[in-house]
Amino acid sequence: MNIKIFKFKKNFRKGGLHTNPDIYWNILQALAFLFVVSSFVLGFYLFRIMDREFSLSPEDAGGQSQAISKERINNVLNYFVEKERKSKSIINSPALIVDPSR
Repeated sequence: MNIKIFKFKKNFRKGGLHTNPDIYWNILQALAFLFVVSSFVLGFYLFRIMDREFSLSPEDAGGQSQAISKERINNVLNYFVEKERKSKSIINSPALIVDPSR
């Protein structure tokens, strides 16, 4: 006597609907390659923009030297001399608060 109620039949067949991991791996590789290439192109494009924007031409260099005058340099030097004088006076002055440990 053969009971066929809870018997599982193994069905293996080729073709049909099944997932192929090779296809997904190839898609992932292609997307990674496109991301790397597009990052390189964007970086090169931004480099070219910055290079053009910040390059110094001879006429720009002459205008920059005119912006720095001797008067401005002397003002900055006087500021630092005054700052040094104030620092020395603060260091050499006695403390206003009496040290309680003495």
